[in-house]
Amino acid sequence: MERILTPTEDGSMTLYIPELNEHYHSIHGAIQESRHIFIRAGLEYFLETHPDSISLQNPLHILEAGFGTGLNAWLTLIRTRELQLPVCYHSIEKYPLASDEIASLNYSNFTAPAEQELFNELHRCPWETEQSVSPYFKLYKHREDFRNIHFRSQFNIVYFDAFNPDVQPHLWTDAVFNRFYEALKPNGILVTYCVKGIVKQALRNVGFRLKRLPGPPGKREMLRAVKL
Repeated sequence: MERILTPTEDGSMTLYIPELNEHYHSIHGAIQESRHIFIRAGLEYFLETHPDSISLQNPLHILEAGFGTGLNAWLTLIRTRELQLPVCYHSIEKYPLASDEIASLNYSNFTAPAEQELFNELHRCPWETEQSVSPYFKLYKHREDFRNIHFRSQFNIVYFDAFNPDVQPHLWTDAVFNRFYEALKPNGILVTYCVKGIVKQALRNVGFRLKRLPGPPGKREMLRAVKL
């Protein structure tokens, strides 16, 4: 599947798939979209509402649907490193990027050299095994289809970052969201950029309580779903 490197409005790059007419990240700004949806509305919201729930003995558990460029994982690593917050981060990706595609991404140009190396380290980590990327951040990359995951009450946060349902409707069904619902601990949250009616209904069908939030630049709204 062809993937074309494409600049976005904040200067960071995304990848475009002509076959699907789909981008990995918003053309209005890849980094600012990821920070808005996953870091601020996901990670930081959870920490604000559960201030005493995370410790060295009880790390934050995050499950990502769509490792893709590694941008969400990298921004999470940077933020939790600043907070010295212990994290176990699992990410699912069926079609990993090739090494030349990874090398063409410019996200590390926006940060300090130490953080540039962390981005490279995330991508160097082998698949299907837990790796310590830093003293506080453990990464497990699953080369798998979302529909095949089996976790039970393990995660605090889900980053749901699949391609949009017009392109891949099979990843936005009741059955798929039920797997992620089961993967979350009670009061865990799922955040996603998509607010289409079929997505909201599927999330409600499996038991989530939904909240529409202001979206990043170029997008009016996003969703946060809470496991009841």
